[in-house]
Amino acid sequence: MIDLSKYKIHDLTHTLDDKIAGFTAVPARSLQTDGWNAKTLTIYSHAGTHMDAPFHFGVNDQTIDEFRPVDLMGKAWIVDVQIDGPKQLIQLQDIIDQLAQYQSGDSLLLRTHWSRKYDQPDFKPDLPRISEDLATWCVTQQVKMLGVEPLSVADVENLPEVTRIHQILLGGKVIIIEGLKNLDLIRAQSVFLIALPLKISQGDGAPARVIAFEE
Repeated sequence: MIDLSKYKIHDLTHTLDDKIAGFTAVPARSLQTDGWNAKTLTIYSHAGTHMDAPFHFGVNDQTIDEFRPVDLMGKAWIVDVQIDGPKQLIQLQDIIDQLAQYQSGDSLLLRTHWSRKYDQPDFKPDLPRISEDLATWCVTQQVKMLGVEPLSVADVENLPEVTRIHQILLGGKVIIIEGLKNLDLIRAQSVFLIALPLKISQGDGAPARVIAFEE
């Protein structure tokens, strides 16, 4: 058994509520009239904290329900990125000095503190983006999962860019986690990461509950 007393457990997940684009919840049953409370949920597959499947950008036919549990957990390194302006391009040279202990199959969590802007109007249009050289490095070094605080690894208002970066990562078997929070609460250099998307049949992506175990 895992001794949870040895770990501080961080929830890296945004709460799905009516402030989240792509999510609605309306009453379906009530305790007073039906005997229980229940809601009908409508969820965009990339709402809030979520994960992408290769099918999302057509690199292959793998869908979110086909990810194995072993693909969705493992050691992850916390990588600090200083953000100096809007739409900053995160280059490999910006983080390579922090990856001396990285080993093939580990995951990366990019700590940009962008989640602090979650309720601000510039959160989506000015997000920091993954450069092509960094995306390519993640593929060649067999990064298992790449997690970011913005809701995308690339500029969603630039279709060629967002397509290219997703295709590099997903085509190279790098699982993408977008919309993380609370990375600023982690003090260790690495954590044990578990990221579990909803198991949606033929899903292009899905909201996920993402947690980190800090020893």
